[in-house]
Amino acid sequence: MDRLIYTAATGASHILHQQATVSNNLANVNTPGFRASIDAFRSVPLQGEGLATRTFVVNSTAGTDFTPGVMQQTGRALDVALDGKGWIAVQDANGNEAYTRNGSMQMSPNGVLQTRTGLTVLGDAGPLTIPPDTSITIAKDGTISTVPTTNQKNGVIAVGRLKLTNPPEEQMVRGEDGLFRTRDGNPAEADANVTVVSGSLEGSNVNTVEAMVNMITLARQFDTHMKLLQNANDNAKKASSLLNING
Repeated sequence: MDRLIYTAATGASHILHQQATVSNNLANVNTPGFRASIDAFRSVPLQGEGLATRTFVVNSTAGTDFTPGVMQQTGRALDVALDGKGWIAVQDANGNEAYTRNGSMQMSPNGVLQTRTGLTVLGDAGPLTIPPDTSITIAKDGTISTVPTTNQKNGVIAVGRLKLTNPPEEQMVRGEDGLFRTRDGNPAEADANVTVVSGSLEGSNVNTVEAMVNMITLARQFDTHMKLLQNANDNAKKASSLLNING
């Protein structure tokens, strides 16, 4: 009885957590460069005197699906998609270096290059500032060049290069803000072999149909756990009734 109650109760609880992960994946099906989260269940025995018969279920984020998304052309100068593996370095809300595959960028009123969510995009030498009244081109290696749009054209000026990195995927962990960081917390070195495609964005790698099927499966599993708890409750009531009769 103990095993049934602990397994069913904790299983139902963690199914809700896994459902939240699947829901988050679905919510980001249109987010450029999004990487789907992968969850897994495992059973864990309780430790302690008198608890040897009890086990409970734990839902843990097993990792991230790093499968590339589909590349989509946008024709926008400030959109870049990573060609193959790699990451774009940005500055998170705490001022630390983090990484993303979302290459949809914009300029702040002060000319600082940012992501669409307002995070500062980092270059090899720090934040990148774009001069006013210029048109922008981003080369394959991430070099950003500008050409004045006024009558006083002075030719092409290179303002910096995007910091592109490619640490091993097993060393990358996702934060609560959706950005990735190295497992040891140290900034990754720039990798000259990482290239980008200008005027394009990488789509999310979430499979909508698979995610919907997972949601339905999890809902049915939750119902099963609730039925097991109900059966345990009914059995306990019957046992108590029999004991009262015998008493």
